[in-house]
Amino acid sequence: MIDRWTPLRFVFVGVLLFTPFWRWFYAARLPWLYLVVLACALAFFATPLVREGARWWGVLDVPSARKVHVTATPLLGGTAVYGAFAVTVLANFDFSRGLKGVAVGGTIIVAVGLLDDLTDLPAWLKLGGQIGAALAAIGYGVILNTTPSWIPGFLWLNVLLTVLWFLTVTNAIQFLDGMDGLAAGLGVIAGIFFSIVSLQTGQRYLMFLSAALLGACLGFLPYNFRPGGATIFLGDSGASFIGFTLAGLAAMGVWADGNPVVSLLTPTLILGVPLFDIAFVGIVRVVTGKVHSLHEWLAYTGKDHMHHRFAELGLTKTQSVLLIFFVASTLGLSAILLKDAVPHEVALILIQAGCILALVAVLEGVGRGRARP
Repeated sequence: MIDRWTPLRFVFVGVLLFTPFWRWFYAARLPWLYLVVLACALAFFATPLVREGARWWGVLDVPSARKVHVTATPLLGGTAVYGAFAVTVLANFDFSRGLKGVAVGGTIIVAVGLLDDLTDLPAWLKLGGQIGAALAAIGYGVILNTTPSWIPGFLWLNVLLTVLWFLTVTNAIQFLDGMDGLAAGLGVIAGIFFSIVSLQTGQRYLMFLSAALLGACLGFLPYNFRPGGATIFLGDSGASFIGFTLAGLAAMGVWADGNPVVSLLTPTLILGVPLFDIAFVGIVRVVTGKVHSLHEWLAYTGKDHMHHRFAELGLTKTQSVLLIFFVASTLGLSAILLKDAVPHEVALILIQAGCILALVAVLEGVGRGRARP
């Protein structure tokens, strides 16, 4: 049932959108904060409405052996995050060509995710939708420039790497959407650090986009990461959208002038936790013989991700999520240090990040050993 505060939330959002309130933030040189507040308010207002709609339509995530929640919980929370981000961007930006690409691709991702939440799509069909979303973004010029121009066919290699980048980050965030607050919280943390490095590199436009995503995820968290358990989940639509948008921000940015290594490492460190998780889990599944083909890997479901392993160590769900947040924040701080670092400092930062992830790998190994058959 919608609570008594809904009318007040509606009024607050209206004040933010339709009054000169935003001018105060711009006059104080805090447009970033205005975008965070607006997107947060929109998501905070929209989430309970979406929750009631999901209950009405019976779109619920039912507990099962591979899930950690114990009560049927409404899905579709991702539509509130997507809507808050979209309204914030539409109300405050003129669309650049790259932003159009990310917006079109993100909309495709949300549509595919919604279908999956409603009908449980086959893995190959979801992958096809994600590839289509990535190609839509590429069609608008969102392409990684990582392959040197002297390599034959470097443009096609860049296109292929961009598709792989979108698929990897999108699915990495989706795979981590297995505990209350985890995927949305990682969206908040990544949004903070993308905003900071965007400001460092003079990319104010990307800073504002990061702020919109940060606010949208932040407004959703009170319903998803709370004592007593989540009252609504992101669903595949929300987790995939967060991952796709973060991948798009990383691909659109130029994170170090004249230094392609630092430019590549900066977003990689910010997204270090989900990237490490998808790589580590994939390697372990292949080495242990759990999967033998791409089809099996796509269809495989199991409780073998980072948050599951931490829980096997005896941590509560909240402790597991907070530990992952701290690891992600530490890697994000390392990314901030990269911009003006000299080569030996870059090496030390990478060694530090490697030690942190090695520690995580050891903890996961212990957790895997304690997992029940």
